[in-house]
Amino acid sequence: MSKIGKKHILVPADVKVAINGNKISMEGPKGKKELTLNTEALETKFENNKITVTLKNASDQNKVFWGLQRSLINNAIIGISKGYEIILNLNGVGFRANLKDKQIQFQLGFSHDILFDIPEGITVKIDKQTKITLNGNDKQLIGKVAADIKFLKPVEPYKQKGITSEGQFILKKEGKKK
Repeated sequence: MSKIGKKHILVPADVKVAINGNKISMEGPKGKKELTLNTEALETKFENNKITVTLKNASDQNKVFWGLQRSLINNAIIGISKGYEIILNLNGVGFRANLKDKQIQFQLGFSHDILFDIPEGITVKIDKQTKITLNGNDKQLIGKVAADIKFLKPVEPYKQKGITSEGQFILKKEGKKK
């Protein structure tokens, strides 16, 4: 049995939820979201500001989708009510970022500047040219954008230069000894 699937999802008062067939529509202060549900294996109900996901029949394949569907609905509700935020730091001499319209211009020690396009639904704020704050209501999209930005200059383990997430631990390696 799924420990995650059994839990109820509490819906905040400012979020509206409607279940129509195999679609669930949610609307909150941070935006709208619509998900497609697996109605063949699972049953989703919305009563008394709680969403419950239950199994129709307990086959192994259906148990796989149970916790997943509950997590996707929960992430969407958190996204449209509170939103998600990821903070990235640029570590290195001369590393900086600037905002230009719908792009971020990075100077990361290469011979050229790197332009990164910001997708729809993500807002970017840059502090002191070395701290990038990404905000959005889609957990998957904001994680993908953060991963793509971190891929531009991965952290090297000797001097720890590169792009890191806030709170990310990097094991520092010892250099050559004489």
